[in-house]
Amino acid sequence: MKQHFLFSLFCMGALFTSCNQRPDAFRTEGNGAVQISRIDPTDWYVGLKDPSLQLMVYGNGIRDAEVYVDGAKIDSIVRLDSPNYLLVYLNLHGVKAGELPIAFCRPGTDDKTIVKYQLKEREMKGEDRQGFTNADVLYMLMPDRFAQGPAHPSHIDGMNTYVEDRTEPSLRHGGDLEGIRQHLDYFNELGVTALWFTPVLENNSPDHDLFSTYHGYATTDYYRVDPRFGTNQQYRQLIDEAHQKGLKVVMDMIFNHCGYEHPWVADLPSNDWLNKEPQTSYKLTPVLDPYASDVDLRETVDGWFVSTMPDLNHRNPHVMTYLIQNSIWWIETVGIDGIRMDTYPYADASGMARWMKALDTEYPNFNVVGETWVTEPAYTATWQKDSRIAKDNSYLKTVMDFSFFDKLAKAKNEQTDGWWDGYNRIYNSLVYDYLYEDPTHVMAFVDNHDTDRFLGTAQGPYKVAKLKQALALLLTMPRIPQIYYGTEILMDGTKEVTDGNVRCDFPGGFPGDQRDAFTAQGRTEEEQAMFQWLSRLLHWRNGNETIVQGYTTQFTPWKGVYVVARRWHRNTVITVLNGTDQPASFEVARFAELLDTQSTATSLQAIDIPTQRPFDLSQDISLAPREALVLELQ
Repeated sequence: MKQHFLFSLFCMGALFTSCNQRPDAFRTEGNGAVQISRIDPTDWYVGLKDPSLQLMVYGNGIRDAEVYVDGAKIDSIVRLDSPNYLLVYLNLHGVKAGELPIAFCRPGTDDKTIVKYQLKEREMKGEDRQGFTNADVLYMLMPDRFAQGPAHPSHIDGMNTYVEDRTEPSLRHGGDLEGIRQHLDYFNELGVTALWFTPVLENNSPDHDLFSTYHGYATTDYYRVDPRFGTNQQYRQLIDEAHQKGLKVVMDMIFNHCGYEHPWVADLPSNDWLNKEPQTSYKLTPVLDPYASDVDLRETVDGWFVSTMPDLNHRNPHVMTYLIQNSIWWIETVGIDGIRMDTYPYADASGMARWMKALDTEYPNFNVVGETWVTEPAYTATWQKDSRIAKDNSYLKTVMDFSFFDKLAKAKNEQTDGWWDGYNRIYNSLVYDYLYEDPTHVMAFVDNHDTDRFLGTAQGPYKVAKLKQALALLLTMPRIPQIYYGTEILMDGTKEVTDGNVRCDFPGGFPGDQRDAFTAQGRTEEEQAMFQWLSRLLHWRNGNETIVQGYTTQFTPWKGVYVVARRWHRNTVITVLNGTDQPASFEVARFAELLDTQSTATSLQAIDIPTQRPFDLSQDISLAPREALVLELQ
């Protein structure tokens, strides 16, 4: 790649004049005017701590254009391998909001295209943006599968071939942003505080053999909401109204790869814009393995995620700058409260650390969670910001606790014994929390869109009881909890045939649904009981200092019973789980250290939060098989 540097503002002004007059409109002049099809970012913001701006200009033959800017400094011009791209690096230090005239001239002629590039004022300072924390409970949903608004179009012209067919689990079903917006009160009723949507950006890939990119993980335009979901403006409206109802919104982003139909794939900006390995090995351990071979590391990081999702090369600094700017643009433009980054360790670690450091500098109170799918706590902890066991700082504040998910998936089908099985697995996972620089910035979950649902296809008398145990622990342990949509109404399913079977439509979200599970009247008796149990627990957790700030005590499972306590000042919450299919007992004497500071009375009272049942802790408590209690001392 060739670079052309312009250092003198005087020369820039003179050259601008030689390209005719100061531009006062977006226009072209001359028969051979430079063709510009788009510019990324579409607009930008003044007042950022980093005043630099990369403009990626698309257009037939644009690479050789001369560029002149009136009102800002050009730091550099990068002419890429493809003749149809041009990178212009601007310095906006001291520049005010408004129209920034930019002229693109054909060399040796007066033919030019003049752009009035929009610079905007920020709505707030970066440090004023507050991300999600362990005080929140994230509710994860797939827009295509959740709900459809009343004006949903039957088809969007200009999109590659697709159909919406709710009978096919891997085709689009027609959910959209308006459908979500119309159910914001439902999230308040349930008691969650943050919404994580799977990706909403354009996925313009054609359907193939009853498969589609309904899931959103094959981005074809980083600056456009998929029109089947709605518009950028509707996304902003949804977020604004969510904020009015006290709900945060987390945006799912994918920097590791893009969709095959992205313009970059058909016309590579530069020969090193994409990585060349045909397929990733999906083995993430080589990324941190001190003995890793070059071939293993290369296959993990440089391999395409699937054949239809090309791998972006984050070692190319221009690629990484583009992605960094994109995340900043969405924060400023629609006001998201956090980012969930897909396939985090598959990307280049140094490039991602550069991204995270840039965001942390601009938005110190913002939060990003990275998908780190390895089930050992030491691996996960190494990815967390400021980790003492990492070779290099990732600057990633929050990581996902796949260890908890993995151990819980095994424990639910086992009897808790005196050593290894059942809830011993959870105990033996949490003992490694000392590896985390900050355990309160670890996100835990019992299932999500990439796993079997917790209930699977299980039947039997303890199916719901096991789910309540999992959720009771999830919502009281020192973590940021995430709940998968439909769990509150006992949605089940496995990935055995297709991922679509764990991503089913929410009942009542679509025209023609026979029942509406968004309402108590539309739920079955069992679903309503589960919804109420979880809703009580969620509302109690909201703003609960003992859960958010309290320190943790866990006890090795004893006679099949696992106990985790949270204490803050003189407040105590005790989560009690009978990890067996047999009756058991909470033996008060064993847990006396939790009660010593509470009262001098001979009788200690507690309330089970989800059921509001009272208990007397001066005596042992009989536990039904697989019973869960969340006891708050009174």
